[in-house]
Amino acid sequence: MVTDRVEMPDGGVMERDYQAHPGSVAVLALDEHDRVLVLRQYRHPVRHKLWELPAGLLDVPGENPLHAAQRELYEEAHVKAADWRVLVDLYTTPGGSDEAVRIFLARDLADADGERYVGHAEEADMETGRVPLARLVRGVLAGDLHNSCLVAGVLAVGAARAEGGPDGLDALRDAEAPWPA
Repeated sequence: MVTDRVEMPDGGVMERDYQAHPGSVAVLALDEHDRVLVLRQYRHPVRHKLWELPAGLLDVPGENPLHAAQRELYEEAHVKAADWRVLVDLYTTPGGSDEAVRIFLARDLADADGERYVGHAEEADMETGRVPLARLVRGVLAGDLHNSCLVAGVLAVGAARAEGGPDGLDALRDAEAPWPA
């Protein structure tokens, strides 16, 4: 936790507490059948198992966000992707944390080579699945899905397609696009 003294517009000074966070990445992995790779994992602060995208912290100093996303996709789903784009950047809870997340779109999926990563703690009983994108959109709008990266990623894919037509996903930012956060 960090406490900053902040000058307000009226000239007063207030203290503001927030969680300092290293940042994170998430991956919306979309297969050739328009299904999204999802994980179900227990999240203690909300006391629920949530459907999520593969994701992880940027906790290795200097690690490239794309490489971190590729690592997370490998570790959590044992999948690799040939096509990577930036889907959306967001701050998860800007009123209480400085966490910035870059959500990547990964396509042209294949099973990864090598040993499968063995999960620990919350990851030990993690479920994986591939769910049609349209079903996830309906789940978001029905209030059945609550993970912020999953919600933002699913709706961003829909918006990119609506805005750009058949080429909408190809028009997304390059995977190495600058990330000011």
